[in-house]
Amino acid sequence: MQTLTEEQIHEKLDRIPEWSGGSGSIQRTYQFKDFVASMAFVNQIADAAEASEHHPDILIRYNKVTLTLSTHDAGGVTEKDFDLASKADDISGA
Repeated sequence: MQTLTEEQIHEKLDRIPEWSGGSGSIQRTYQFKDFVASMAFVNQIADAAEASEHHPDILIRYNKVTLTLSTHDAGGVTEKDFDLASKADDISGA
């Protein structure tokens, strides 16, 4: 899969305002009411990641979950990252 240019990444980030990043990865932190809600979100993300064969880096801090997306085998950000970002936003209810 082809990596996106900086310009393409920034254009796409404009459409998903809670996400940030650049050529190496995109990232967003979600906040939930408690740890249980955070873990429920992470489990749903795991299912989506497995289905798309695209796995994020996940950092869990009690009621906050940070997803970092990068297409490692392509060496940067691709459409797969934005597809999973959109799914994550849908799952979170954002």
